[in-house]
Amino acid sequence: MIKLFAAVNRVQILSLEHLIPIGLAIIVAVTLIRFARTISSESQQRVIHYIAIFISLAVITFHLYYMFTTDYNIRTDLPLYLCSLLAIIIPIFTYYRHYWMFEILVFWVIAGTLQGVITPDIAEGFPSLDYMRYWIVHLGLLTVIVYTIFVFKMKPKFKSIFKSFLALQVYVVLMIVTNYVLEANYFYLNRKPESASVLDYFGEWPYYIIVAQLIIIPLFLVIYLPFYISEAKKKSLLK
Repeated sequence: MIKLFAAVNRVQILSLEHLIPIGLAIIVAVTLIRFARTISSESQQRVIHYIAIFISLAVITFHLYYMFTTDYNIRTDLPLYLCSLLAIIIPIFTYYRHYWMFEILVFWVIAGTLQGVITPDIAEGFPSLDYMRYWIVHLGLLTVIVYTIFVFKMKPKFKSIFKSFLALQVYVVLMIVTNYVLEANYFYLNRKPESASVLDYFGEWPYYIIVAQLIIIPLFLVIYLPFYISEAKKKSLLK
């Protein structure tokens, strides 16, 4: 692990190192959304695109530093885990803002990052570089999606659930091929993570993969529920 700064031990759930970044991210997101509503549409897109570039550069810089200062291992250290990969490509979405991209990303980001925000797995606390990267990625991605929803008024449809699920299967296939070629374990498709995770409750390989696949659509449905309720309320008011 990178030791750019002297760091304390593993981040504990509900510690200040856990709660302070979340609190700051909420303040930043609310302030950003309020500010965005006072500027032009071109400026709105420019602001979130710059933030997305910052998130992407944070991950790229982290990996470049790691590559040149430690024993970087392509079997374990490439930014191919879902959140890191999304962080690198998120500027593509904020630049083009295609709706089909949003349909995929809204579920991937919320489902993929929320667990990381609620139960962070950070080996070294503040002010380590890994600590900074972790929160920039997870909270940054959530900020981009929340901004998109409240500023650009983009919302998923029911069919978006299945589009996002199918896109996820493409990612899984790509990771299966990558793992085979590199003899790696990206996306934990060959074995569970060594640290405690929700996968521990899903049985051993390959059963935890099957269970995880089975709960994805119900999870996406839960994420979609607030959007459905919001639309239903709007329709009832128009009657």
